[in-house]
Amino acid sequence: MKKSWILVVAVAVIGAGAYWFWTRPVSSAAAPMVDPGGKSAGDLPTVSVTTATRRDMTKTVTLTAEFIPFQEVDVMAKISGYVQKINVDVGDRVKQGQVLAVLESPEMRDDLIRAGASIERNKADLRRATDEVQRAQSGYDMTHLTYGRLSNVMKTQPGLVAQQEVDDAQAKDQIAASQLAAAKSSLSTAEEQIKISEADQTKSRTMLDYTKVLAPFDGVVTKRYADTGSMIQAGTSSRSQALPIVRISENQLLRLVLPVPESEAGLVKPGRDVDVKVPSIDKVFKARVSRIADKVDTSTRTMHVEVDIPNGNNTLIPGMYAEVTVDLERDAEAIAVPVAALKSATDGKRSVTVVDPNGTVEIRNVDTGIESSQWVQILHGVKEGERVVTGSHTQLLAGARVRAENEGAAGGK
Repeated sequence: MKKSWILVVAVAVIGAGAYWFWTRPVSSAAAPMVDPGGKSAGDLPTVSVTTATRRDMTKTVTLTAEFIPFQEVDVMAKISGYVQKINVDVGDRVKQGQVLAVLESPEMRDDLIRAGASIERNKADLRRATDEVQRAQSGYDMTHLTYGRLSNVMKTQPGLVAQQEVDDAQAKDQIAASQLAAAKSSLSTAEEQIKISEADQTKSRTMLDYTKVLAPFDGVVTKRYADTGSMIQAGTSSRSQALPIVRISENQLLRLVLPVPESEAGLVKPGRDVDVKVPSIDKVFKARVSRIADKVDTSTRTMHVEVDIPNGNNTLIPGMYAEVTVDLERDAEAIAVPVAALKSATDGKRSVTVVDPNGTVEIRNVDTGIESSQWVQILHGVKEGERVVTGSHTQLLAGARVRAENEGAAGGK
């Protein structure tokens, strides 16, 4: 009897508990989520999205180049002669106008002496021509005066002087005038001869100055071709086999010559920032594009671009290689999305998948700008703050409903 009572009580307790479980109110947190289309949130596909925001976008190109001297020249002699003395050797630093070598040329000194003697001779001719002018002038004055007097007498007292006498005086006057003109001409010739002789003397002195071979600019001697006693030919023709004396390089300022590909040539302008990395010394230098050829080489399809690098402390040596990164384009306020958000069609058009605030999918064609390895600039098609799908989205259709999971913003560096 007692066991039956215990069983009845247990059944009653279990029944009451079951009744409470099935009749309790359900909280909103436990209620299933249902979208307007009738699907619950748990049934919607999940996609990864990133917010399009503004960031500093830069398009660059990295090229390899070799440092070369800003200017380099083989110093030739203007005249022929033997090397009397050479003052520099490889590695010496020279200043513009410094005497590098002295040539021995006795012929030049003889020419200078001959030009001086010619001047003295022409000066003597000038003095003689001056005296001749004075003599001719006196003779002309006398004959002209005589002719004038006879002419006046003939006019005032006809018949007093014979006509023959007047005609003779006139002829003598004309001869004296001609002699005076010839003397003056000789004087002018003598004066011009002095000028010619002085010009010859100046030329001889200039040629003699060329026996001193001077440095054309500040630099360093990188090669020496001649020694004392070497016979040097005048380097006045590109066809001659003239031997240079030394080679000088300007290393305080170096050049980098960059072969920019044709596809990027239109983006390179003077003043563009560049980063110059020199692996051999593990240093990076800041510089700018100094000059461009503004023409594509048809044989290489590249454009010649130069960057000047100051080298006052001689850290860099011509011949070193450098990796040069050139800024082609930059937009500090570009709207950017990850490259993974782009889809490319066979016709070349590009698109992104946008998820609106309601979770609806939109497929939008976009125009792109600057592109890096991770980010791409959107010129048209996506606004700042909109969410774009970055994961797999090839199966997503416009108008579909999705559940978005944020990966972050595209504005991070």
